[in-house]
Amino acid sequence: MTSPSATDLFFNRMDLDAVATQTAVNNALMGLDDGELFLEYRLSESIAFDDGKLKNASSHTTQGFGLRGVLGESTGYAHSNELSQAALLRAAKTVKSVNAGQEGFNQTLPARFGTNQALYIADNPLEQMAFIEKVNVLQAIDAYLRSRDPRVKQVSASLAASWQVVHIMRAGGEQTSDIRPLVRLNISVVVEDNGRMESGSSGVGGRTSYAQFLSDNHWHIQAHEALNRALTNLEARPAPAGELPVVLGPGWCGVLLHEAVGHGLEGDFNRKETSTFTGRIGERVASKGVTVVDNGTIPHLRGSISIDDEGTPPSETILIEDGILKGYLQDRLNARLMNVSPTGNGRRESYAHTPMPRMTNTYMQNGTHDPAEIIASVKNGIYAPYFGGGQVDIVSGKFVFSATEAYMIEDGKITSPIKGATLIGNGPDVMQKITMIGTDTALDGGIGTCGKDGQSVPVGVGQPTLRIDGITVGGTQV
Repeated sequence: MTSPSATDLFFNRMDLDAVATQTAVNNALMGLDDGELFLEYRLSESIAFDDGKLKNASSHTTQGFGLRGVLGESTGYAHSNELSQAALLRAAKTVKSVNAGQEGFNQTLPARFGTNQALYIADNPLEQMAFIEKVNVLQAIDAYLRSRDPRVKQVSASLAASWQVVHIMRAGGEQTSDIRPLVRLNISVVVEDNGRMESGSSGVGGRTSYAQFLSDNHWHIQAHEALNRALTNLEARPAPAGELPVVLGPGWCGVLLHEAVGHGLEGDFNRKETSTFTGRIGERVASKGVTVVDNGTIPHLRGSISIDDEGTPPSETILIEDGILKGYLQDRLNARLMNVSPTGNGRRESYAHTPMPRMTNTYMQNGTHDPAEIIASVKNGIYAPYFGGGQVDIVSGKFVFSATEAYMIEDGKITSPIKGATLIGNGPDVMQKITMIGTDTALDGGIGTCGKDGQSVPVGVGQPTLRIDGITVGGTQV
């Protein structure tokens, strides 16, 4: 099936007229600094197979628009799930109220429309496999894992996909569109031995089709990773506690970088001077050799976007270069107020939300050390290749992260698995304690979702193997 264009979807199949809609947008935003009409149509599904049975299958269709007007620091926003000319005119009256008694400065930033490149296919992943085929894959994953080891007691496998069409209209006739596929496979395993139960999980995803991940060759990898983590945890002993050198594995461990540093580099926190990085452009904020970028232009990755949710093409934004803070992530509003250019990081969860500065794919670039050399350099420490959840305070930079897979390093070798390792620290401080950076930068497998102010968006994280000296490890032994 050929996917419709955004223009065809919104203006030929729904109760909207292209000319009348543009006129309404022009009138609503007249005299304001900025604003846009954001049209969205989204199909989504989720299928969950748990404990040998199909436990849940759901599909949803959502559609609507959000009309935003910006004047100075003030925003007027109205949204509706009714895609009609009448609903748009009602929203326009609400948005124009932001201009009551004020005058716009007409400092609207150029939109850079028409420069975006397609980074993923436009095909709808929900239609590329029959429902029974998807269920059969999940059932096969369940059976495969149970056959691999008699200690497997429970298997959970799930699929999720969405197909989002967005169309953005700005005063003066500037328009742009994007069609965004997104798929994800998650597998978790519970194992038991002599009354002790442990779990492990793995996942993969991206802006592509189901077929990319659901062949035997691909889901076998995820199944093995989940099982191996669970079995490793069966053998794990309690983690030590204290201040230790920690080696972080490549890829998904970049979630620490995302939380402890990335959020603090978003433009709104710095404009409002609530970030620990506020006013520090040009200062050293990390060890030499540390270069951190946010790059929404990498094809097929979960955090990539051909345009952001304001219509600005993404870019490779250098945030930290060789340890020196170079810039922040910007949407249009904060960029205008800070007198800089937007970086293509204006993102929103849906038409019902206003855009704000958000990360796309945020990662640390390669260093110069072989990963084996980094491990060998540690006499007594911890190797953490996989993280679970974490929390961070943007103002102070303090974070807490739990390692769901971790090992002791003893005399330069990875030895016993450990459990209960919690990393406690301060983002800016930890960035200064990086002493060795590997040559193996990798992005995560496509499972990241970022929350901010009640909104969730898909993101990517990554890093090479890192040695960090002096992180506080919370465990059960001193």
